[in-house]
Amino acid sequence: SIYAVASRISKLDHGPQRSAAWSANENQEDLEEPPMDGFTMDGVTDQLVVEKKDGVGYVRFDNQARKNAMTFEMWRDLPTVLDDFLADDAVRVVVVSGEGGGAFCAGADISQFEKNRSSEDGVKIYNAATEKASERLREFPKPTIAKIEGPCVGGGVGLATCCDIRIAEEDAIFAVPAAKLGLGYRVDGLKPFVDLIGPSYAKEIFYTARKFTAAEMKEIGFVNRIVPKAELNDYVADYTRRIVENAPLTIKAVKVVVAECLKDDTLRDHDLCASIVKDCFDSDDYKEGRRAFMEKRKPQFKGK
Repeated sequence: SIYAVASRISKLDHGPQRSAAWSANENQEDLEEPPMDGFTMDGVTDQLVVEKKDGVGYVRFDNQARKNAMTFEMWRDLPTVLDDFLADDAVRVVVVSGEGGGAFCAGADISQFEKNRSSEDGVKIYNAATEKASERLREFPKPTIAKIEGPCVGGGVGLATCCDIRIAEEDAIFAVPAAKLGLGYRVDGLKPFVDLIGPSYAKEIFYTARKFTAAEMKEIGFVNRIVPKAELNDYVADYTRRIVENAPLTIKAVKVVVAECLKDDTLRDHDLCASIVKDCFDSDDYKEGRRAFMEKRKPQFKGK
């Protein structure tokens, strides 16, 4: 399941060896954009800039010298950040982006490969970290948005795939150059991407290993919205505001039911779907929504 978000939804069974992570990294030149305000969580690498504001949890990849390529430490600590957002009821939506505005994520930081992926044990540890981070983001119960600026390459495409919505600036560039590196992907590595854009477009992106524009990626269904770079921050802020103002239980139910819809009918958890929809109708938020409609005012949802 690519968007499994409840404990009763079964996990994918991953073998001891994993297909190549979304790790290809191209053109990691220096970027000199100034950092935005944020804070570092205790025990979490400072290459993940974390912020909470107005009901939104922000996590920004900060490895600007390499176009925000993912280090082992970033993969390792991303689940910790997401767990914090999940435990905080004030956070209703999460935005994932690159620090500095110059790049979303250029894949894995290949400068670490000699240190972290030169032995069999090192490869297993590294792959386990990337798998856990990707799965945690993909199965995160709250809405997730990838705000994409500049290059989104290899692992960056994988991380964006794990999000519910992808909003890109008009000059963003996308690529999965695995075929230029001789990498292979297992079913669990490719299925979320294929589910999102379909088998033919997935093959085209991998076969050619070329760069795709934001317009091309919107045409194939990967990108939801394209916005001029100067308007991107305001656009995403407006999008998140709309989500924050809506009923959390309804949004959670939609995320669960959509995940179940992507399964074969014989594997769908119909009891789970019925239960989570019932939770909406039994909630105080449903009462609040009805009252607000009758009183012609904006509802104040509590997620209860």
